[in-house]
Amino acid sequence: MQLQLAVPALLVGAVSALGLFVVDEVAVVVEHLLWSTLPSLWGLDPGSGWWILGVLTLTGLVVGLVVQFVPGHGGRDSATTELIAPPLKLAAVPSLVLVTVLGLAGGVSLGPELPIIAINTAVLVALVARWWPRVPVELVVLITVSGTIGALFGTPVSAALVLTGVVAASKQGGALWDRLFLPLAAAGAGAVTMRWFAGPQLPEAGPPPLGTPDAVDLATGLAVAVGGALVGLATVHLFPHLHRLFHSLRHPVLYSTLGGLLLGVLGVLGGPITLFKGAHQTGELIRNAADYSPWQLALVVAVKLAALLVAASAGFRGGHVFPAVFMGAGVGLLGHALIPGMPLGLALACGVLGVLLPVTRDGWISLFVAVVLVGDVTVLAVLSLVILPVWLLVSRAPGMVVSPPGSPEASEPTL
Repeated sequence: MQLQLAVPALLVGAVSALGLFVVDEVAVVVEHLLWSTLPSLWGLDPGSGWWILGVLTLTGLVVGLVVQFVPGHGGRDSATTELIAPPLKLAAVPSLVLVTVLGLAGGVSLGPELPIIAINTAVLVALVARWWPRVPVELVVLITVSGTIGALFGTPVSAALVLTGVVAASKQGGALWDRLFLPLAAAGAGAVTMRWFAGPQLPEAGPPPLGTPDAVDLATGLAVAVGGALVGLATVHLFPHLHRLFHSLRHPVLYSTLGGLLLGVLGVLGGPITLFKGAHQTGELIRNAADYSPWQLALVVAVKLAALLVAASAGFRGGHVFPAVFMGAGVGLLGHALIPGMPLGLALACGVLGVLLPVTRDGWISLFVAVVLVGDVTVLAVLSLVILPVWLLVSRAPGMVVSPPGSPEASEPTL
């Protein structure tokens, strides 16, 4: 059975990567139009406050119009969905692609992972049902999620870590590795395909390696990780309340336009570094860290936190991982500036770990992203100890997801 499905799994992984690549490339073209071509044509500075405010407000208005009036309504609200969700109908895909591209290009502080997975899942479930009708839908969803995650992070290891808990919790028998075989095949194909076309989404900071850690590294790493966790906890606790506040306006045109306006104000306050999903900006922030005082770093983190909350609450489609990595890097740089002698790589890794833990509710992916960002496996020894007390701090916090309006859980303040 596994051998028979290996080729479909490889094809699903490759197509998942192509879906991510195409949406990303279209978003890059639109971004260049909005933030380079048009302001250059009109002799304006794209980094000026008025341009930032205007583009983000217009982005919110257009996203709201699509969600309210275009067939498919932009798919499900990303605030109500997990990575693994039932496939959308194909009719919803065009509008979801449109609002995803608009958000990525317009400077909205959300990543591509949730809408890309939803787009790929809807398309591939339909294709596999046509060409391999005996393949269960649940398996197609699983390998599509795996292929897309592999493409996003450039390695199948990321998908293995994300899906280990899901697969282990299923009622199917057999060894865990056997049940991960097809998802890993899809993730490997997705990672290789994406590297051929564009490379992984996450930046690599490349600070000096930590080497052999000592007790001081453990203490300072824990301090920075706790600081990051407090930032992440503030995000997840405020999220359902802000989402309910925006959606009390009832009409997507109203709450998305308001969200775009607030994102514009935040962009003016924090500067261009706080716009967009945060992958490129994370690398830029780390490279230019010497240009920021501790107060400026704190402001950048606070603005990005607010921007993530507004974007996720106001009907925009997107995920939370990339903005959370940006915030974690900011926390790490702040810790490095405030704690004399703390290694930069350790500070960055612990900051990212701390923010991602409450935002993603996943220790494996938090460890993985923290190590990938700094490109130094020697920090793993410290992170493996630091994550234990930090997880106790965040384990009872709500997840960063809300119930859809009208569901039995919708009246609860958190999930």
